[in-house]
Amino acid sequence: MRMLHTIRYGRLFDDFVPGAVYAHPWEVTVDEGMLAFFAASFQDVIPTYASRRAARGLGLRDRPVHPLLLLNLGLSFSVHDVSEQAIAHLAYMDVRFPNACYPGDTVVAASRVIGTRPVSTGDKGVVHVRTEVSNQDGEVVCSFERKVLVRVGKVSGRPAIPPQIVADERPTATLARAPASLLGELAPPPRAAFPTFWDDFEVGDVYAHEAGRTVSEAEHMQLTTLFRNSHPMHVDERYCQKSSFAKTRVVFGGLVLAWVLSLSSRDTAGNAVWDLGLDEGAHPSGVLAGDTLYAASSVVAKEERGKHAGVVVLRVIGLKNTPARVLLERGADLFTPELGKTAGRVPEKAVEITRTLLVRRRT
Repeated sequence: MRMLHTIRYGRLFDDFVPGAVYAHPWEVTVDEGMLAFFAASFQDVIPTYASRRAARGLGLRDRPVHPLLLLNLGLSFSVHDVSEQAIAHLAYMDVRFPNACYPGDTVVAASRVIGTRPVSTGDKGVVHVRTEVSNQDGEVVCSFERKVLVRVGKVSGRPAIPPQIVADERPTATLARAPASLLGELAPPPRAAFPTFWDDFEVGDVYAHEAGRTVSEAEHMQLTTLFRNSHPMHVDERYCQKSSFAKTRVVFGGLVLAWVLSLSSRDTAGNAVWDLGLDEGAHPSGVLAGDTLYAASSVVAKEERGKHAGVVVLRVIGLKNTPARVLLERGADLFTPELGKTAGRVPEKAVEITRTLLVRRRT
């Protein structure tokens, strides 16, 4: 009788070693087809990532890969070693896009365990990792930290590939890093520009974005597998009937984040030239196929950055099945983080994050 093998992936809490580096096995060449599919699904309006002409006008050699596509690849690649056994994704932190990635580049990822912390119940713990996505030349094109909640124990049947243990060399944050050409002389904006320039933002302003986006089952399943996310919570209905809080497949959070930022982009990012980063992100509740997403943004800060552009910091909120204007008119506290609230929770909130953009000035 032949030996029966069952191989399992991901890790439980006791498998994680602070300082360990897990080199994820996925290696994917980002081609024009993937960019086209991403653009058709998310409709983010930042021209640098949508138009070769706009990108070259900024001094880039070609249209770069959208940073939210890179983030989704990095999150998905890391599932294999970090979160395939996880209960929940808890937070996004220090998300940066320090170098441009271009169609034809091949990307890989690795994650370092920054720390582990058991929770008071003793049956699970929080794991904090930093993931870096690099191209074929070793340049980091996306980096981020995240926290996941996993059960205690060790995974049996996991391939015996020892992690690398190296000294902690976490890079310092590069919040305002962008290609040097973007901080120099920018060409005048096109005649048919989107409405909001850096000059139009005022700290404290709130945008209730009207566009909604219904999540279809076929689309979220196809995008999840396109990005190589292997968590059964997103792709395996039989598993979810037994093990999911929703008793059905839950939409991958990276997709929810990308849809919400895209819904907000026409009002706030149409004249942006670079996505400087994301921070303080979380998913207060899950999204299912059939839910309709909406967005709201609040202007947190702004500053000049060169003669033709400035930095805008936005707190962006994603909501499910109720438009932002309706909730705001009811007096809902949308922009206070849900974690730690003792009152005023917003059950419709599906994602919250801070986005920092480099945006053109009007003149």
